[in-house]
Amino acid sequence: MTLAAVTLAEVAECVEALWPLSGAESWDAVGLLSGDLAAPVARIHLAVDAVLDTVDEAIAAHADLLLVHHPLLLRGVTTVAETGYKGAVIARLIRAGCALLAAHTNADVVARGTSAVLAERIGLRDTRPLVPTAFDSTIGIGRVGDLAEPTTLGRLAGGLAELLPATAQGVRVAGEYDRPISRVALCAGAGDAYLALADVMAADVYITSDLRHHPASEASENGRVGGGPALIDISHWASEWLWLDVAAAQLRHALPGVEITVSELRTDPWTFSIV
Repeated sequence: MTLAAVTLAEVAECVEALWPLSGAESWDAVGLLSGDLAAPVARIHLAVDAVLDTVDEAIAAHADLLLVHHPLLLRGVTTVAETGYKGAVIARLIRAGCALLAAHTNADVVARGTSAVLAERIGLRDTRPLVPTAFDSTIGIGRVGDLAEPTTLGRLAGGLAELLPATAQGVRVAGEYDRPISRVALCAGAGDAYLALADVMAADVYITSDLRHHPASEASENGRVGGGPALIDISHWASEWLWLDVAAAQLRHALPGVEITVSELRTDPWTFSIV
């Protein structure tokens, strides 16, 4: 394969076209974290997380850019000393001449964003966002739609377990196994902030990640009294990993000649579970 290098500035322009920074939440820290805009980019490596293993993988692949979903410096730091993992990550990348760029909530809200990809993979039809953006009601956070064929909660959860990469968490469910499911609301990544939305409450099931005990318990108990969805809790990393292949295809189309690779390393923080 003959690689045709472009500049990091040109890649940044491509990323802006695909996942505009204007779509990011105000608290987010997306965009270019490190790298020289004039530097050539012939290889781009995609991962959900900028952790030591994905950084080493990108460097071993001779990538010029590591493009991740989760921003490394989302929360403030006061040091990038290599005694901490964030400093070690940045130092390794800089020494290797590999830039770092994040597309986070700006990649959640677009038409082929994280939740849209998850909805497509489970076969939802006539989808719309749970939380539309202020500038376009057709895009936004989460998705709600209908299955082509009704199923049961147990079969849907089993299908998710087959669709998603395996994690120690697996797929956790709150609800009756045989509960009929037609309408599905979902949010790739952490979504307990949307449990009370009307579209979530009207769905048969809500699929998301990082559901904590109290919000999940309250939602389940309220459902017994006044109605509400069953809950399916999936790995945060796994729910967003599906998006990487779509993002890679979009980058290959926009940057012909640049090699685009996708990490298959599991960066879910949990390594095993005991039941």
